[in-house]
Amino acid sequence: MAVVRPFAALRPSEKYVNKVISLPYDVMDRRKALELSSGNPHSFLHISRAEIDLPHIEDPHHPEVYRQSKRKFDEFVSQGILIREEQPCLYIYRQTMNGRSQTGITGCVSIDEYLDGTIRKHELTLVEKEQDRIDHFDACNANTEPVFLTYRYNADLHDLMESWIRDHAPVYDLTDPNSIGHTLWIVDDPGHIEDIIECFRHIQNLYIADGHHRSASAVKVGMKRREANPDYDGSEEFNFFMAVIFPDSDLLLYDYNRVVKDLNGMSKGEFLTALSSSFEIGKMTRAPFNPDGPHVFSMYLAGSWYRLSAKESILSDHIIRGLDVSILQNYVLEPLLGIRDPRTDSRIDFVGGIHGLEELERRTKNDMAVAFALYPVSMEDILVASDQNEVMPPKSTWFEPKLGSGLFIHTL
Repeated sequence: MAVVRPFAALRPSEKYVNKVISLPYDVMDRRKALELSSGNPHSFLHISRAEIDLPHIEDPHHPEVYRQSKRKFDEFVSQGILIREEQPCLYIYRQTMNGRSQTGITGCVSIDEYLDGTIRKHELTLVEKEQDRIDHFDACNANTEPVFLTYRYNADLHDLMESWIRDHAPVYDLTDPNSIGHTLWIVDDPGHIEDIIECFRHIQNLYIADGHHRSASAVKVGMKRREANPDYDGSEEFNFFMAVIFPDSDLLLYDYNRVVKDLNGMSKGEFLTALSSSFEIGKMTRAPFNPDGPHVFSMYLAGSWYRLSAKESILSDHIIRGLDVSILQNYVLEPLLGIRDPRTDSRIDFVGGIHGLEELERRTKNDMAVAFALYPVSMEDILVASDQNEVMPPKSTWFEPKLGSGLFIHTL
């Protein structure tokens, strides 16, 4: 059973929403955050990436950064940039990109269901990244950005969302600078809210699609509040964290590609020979070349595109070892290129498929030696891995569009 409950969100007034909305905090570096917020004092990045307003502080995890987040958060509220919902509501949130849409429910989910595995995970988290959002949420006393969850499609829930959309006007309907549409409906009727909640009670599991660090951080802040309030009864806001919950049928996964700085001392010819023991290799006359199915890779090397097809001998039926990201890691990156831990090795970088194969060409010509494009993992891969308590390899999934930040905040 999945617990979902309404909350009285802080959200932008309609006057400011076009200025407030931003990309999530974790898809950019400081330089990019500063660039995106330039000339816009109302960008949510002033809260989510407060270091942009502290040029004298180099460390983005300095305590003063979190105090600055709190100051800006309070300022946005006091100036009416962010307004409080009058009653607990659920929200229907639709994103549209390139003519396709994903429509989900924004509400709060239970920290206990995260802890007991009802909310399922597929990635490991890094302590430093967790601590950053723990300190941020703690300082603001709020979940400032939602977690991105999914569930196996439920027809009744779909019908409830569509019936509300059909009969009500959205509170926001805007297109951001990246040409992503964001439409938000407030579900404030108690009967309709209860019907949605009841649908979720019949959904066995929720799954983290994106936001494992935000989830872990939100739960740890909730646990911290429990320790400070030993007489809590479970109804307090800190027992829940904010999420946008989309059906798996709506979601689009892109490839998550790799670029490597050098060939680990090998010449081009030596590297191709080494690859040939595990892959059928063909040089492509049409370029760039997208992988045309599972276990097929595109490689850009020395100005040419190659098709690498994994030989039967290296394939696996195991949900993790059989993934293309695992095949590339286990048969190319580690044994040939010496990259044992892609999370920490400075010789490798990652490029989301939304940026196109041209970005792989550019990086290879600029600062890298070789690039690999992968066929995207499927939603079913993620759900099955989560159900089996398996951990997906690092940098396996790239979801687009990204959630808009600043559209809703859950105070603790």
